[in-house]
Amino acid sequence: MSGTQPSSVEPAVTRPEPFGARLAAAMDEQGPLCVGIDPHASLLQAWGLRDDVDGLREFSLRVVDALGGKVAAFKPQAAFFERHGSRGLAVLEEVIAAARAAGSGTLTIVDAKRGDIGSTMGAYAEAFLAEGSPLAGDALTVSPYLGFGSLAPAVDLAAATGRGLFVLCLTSNKEGFEVQHARTEGPEAALGGTVAALMAARAAVLNAGAQPMGSVGLVVGATIGDAVGATGTDLVAVNGPLLAPGVGAQGAGERELATTFGDARRNVLASSSRAVLAAGPDLDALVRAARTAAREAKTALRD
Repeated sequence: MSGTQPSSVEPAVTRPEPFGARLAAAMDEQGPLCVGIDPHASLLQAWGLRDDVDGLREFSLRVVDALGGKVAAFKPQAAFFERHGSRGLAVLEEVIAAARAAGSGTLTIVDAKRGDIGSTMGAYAEAFLAEGSPLAGDALTVSPYLGFGSLAPAVDLAAATGRGLFVLCLTSNKEGFEVQHARTEGPEAALGGTVAALMAARAAVLNAGAQPMGSVGLVVGATIGDAVGATGTDLVAVNGPLLAPGVGAQGAGERELATTFGDARRNVLASSSRAVLAAGPDLDALVRAARTAAREAKTALRD
């Protein structure tokens, strides 16, 4: 009896390149700038657009078209799409798909700040991190305030699909200190003594040994002053990207970035929304504003 026997050798599985490595390359090439896509009603009006789904789509896709390949990352704020209901979410899916189709090296961080427990967190992970999901960008912002361990479904799925997470750590809102600066007790106190320090320590464990940096980052506001030192948060040890909202129109410049991030500056991805988007709707002006912001971020964080 002749014939070819089927091979029992399983085909090799190609693991996706980790988000941290892809983001590091994008930051080196384009500068450490993330442009937020925040379609405020007032911003739509300033662009001469209606505050409806059509205006939302026109605004968001113009930003992607103009800046794809010219900045390291986009950060669409999910809430401004969700407020338009299911049609707004469909626009968010379009924005994520358009950024991916551009093939420009500009990554997409979906700013949804999801956080829950058990199967519910698992469902959020599938929505925003699973391969093939229309809401899955390259990374997702998450909230750890039901316990860092509650994020396990997102951590596991992000690692499996080569995506990243940005965990809320030290935010610039005035209420943030109530939780983030709180002292921990028991064994967790050894990891830094405050909730913020604990979040950084947990991320550091997940990123241990990763080169050039890990894929589990933190959200650390650029305008928080000395909060990093006051909470004992070790940003250098995190070995992951540090997403820094508040650059530009919200007041953080070179001095504030140096004060907040110190020796961790090289891993900072400065996030700017209004300072760049206010230059629209003229696309050339939008590009100039983004390039200026990227150059200023590079000077503050890399030079």
